Amino acid sequence: MKLRTSASQWKPVADWAAKRGAQFTLEDDEAGDGCSIVEPQNHLGPLLIEWGPPQRDYVQGAELRMRWDLKLKSDLQVMVIERSLMDRLEGQVFEAYTDTLQTRIDTDTPEEMRWLVMFPRLEQWSGKVVKQRFGALGASPEMIQEWLAGALTDVLSLASQDLVPAGHPFVMLTQRGNLYLRHQMPEIDLTQLQGLMRVAEVAAREALSLNKRVTEPVWAPTDTSTFPSSTPPAPGSGA
Repeated sequence: MKLRTSASQWKPVADWAAKRGAQFTLEDDEAGDGCSIVEPQNHLGPLLIEWGPPQRDYVQGAELRMRWDLKLKSDLQVMVIERSLMDRLEGQVFEAYTDTLQTRIDTDTPEEMRWLVMFPRLEQWSGKVVKQRFGALGASPEMIQEWLAGALTDVLSLASQDLVPAGHPFVMLTQRGNLYLRHQMPEIDLTQLQGLMRVAEVAAREALSLNKRVTEPVWAPTDTSTFPSSTPPAPGSGA
């Protein structure tokens, strides 16, 4: 079934984008309606926002994607993922590689699944609610713990109240210098978009702060595309 969205739903988002000095574009392909917002002059770095048909099997309906070019060091690799989604993907990747007797994870597997096998998880959380609702992992325990210390944990705790309900697919990670966010959003909604922007901005600021303290490689960066874009890449980005 093709996604269809009324003009009344597009207008608030288009107006919001215009106020930010961003370019809003409607998309319409075989999968249905969609939109993109390109903000090359964002104060933290070039930003691409897309809404439309999902690019992951675990998302139902439509999804919101963000890609923020922060010029982070390539070895800064950290991820936060909604906990029930993490458990589901972990079960899938375990089943896939035990059933086929594979001994290595191929590059076609999405990063959010491969990282569940590759990277250590955060065990010591500063917030009980966030620990119950999200999983976190990264290239090193210290790296993920520092990223989540303070403001990011607070904003995730607030998001868990209504913005990211239990069982609702949500992934946010840093890789190849960028911050990526993926969130199930059946209909384009300005209030949700603004809320997710606040989460992403805090995550971006914390990643930039952490980036200054990352001096030596702790894990070899992967070279596959994480969140492939259906529109031309934002300036300085290669997803």
